[in-house]
Amino acid sequence: MSMNWGSKVLLGMGCFMLFIISMVVYMFAKHSGDALIEEDYYEKGINYNTTYNAEQNMLNDDAQPKITVSEKQLVISLKDSATYHLVLMRPSDKAEDLKLQGKTIEPDHLILVDRGHMQKGLWFLQIQWHSKGKDFFYKSNLKL
Repeated sequence: MSMNWGSKVLLGMGCFMLFIISMVVYMFAKHSGDALIEEDYYEKGINYNTTYNAEQNMLNDDAQPKITVSEKQLVISLKDSATYHLVLMRPSDKAEDLKLQGKTIEPDHLILVDRGHMQKGLWFLQIQWHSKGKDFFYKSNLKL
């Protein structure tokens, strides 16, 4: 039994449609684990003014953190004593992201992060801290 050209065209179109549908399903399934999409980006958009004002406080008060990278740890020095919330995001793997919070180590106002389990490469750093009645915000890219 041989197929005529009309049957071959229909079979080809059917295979192409099946391919397109499978690609759509694959992309939607893959999108759920995307490390570059933040789950709370709507809240971040609503709170943009708060973040902007905290960043301006950091610039106006000349309170930019001093960051030192050593073999064993990441040392962040703040201008004054503070409570902080630190996020280190790994763009290549969301599972490696670190979130830390606490108070600075006195008397030098330090934040220490152990590098023993951190992979080499690019990291996104965000620090929010509260000191002397003001909120501050700093973000940067780090190469470890």
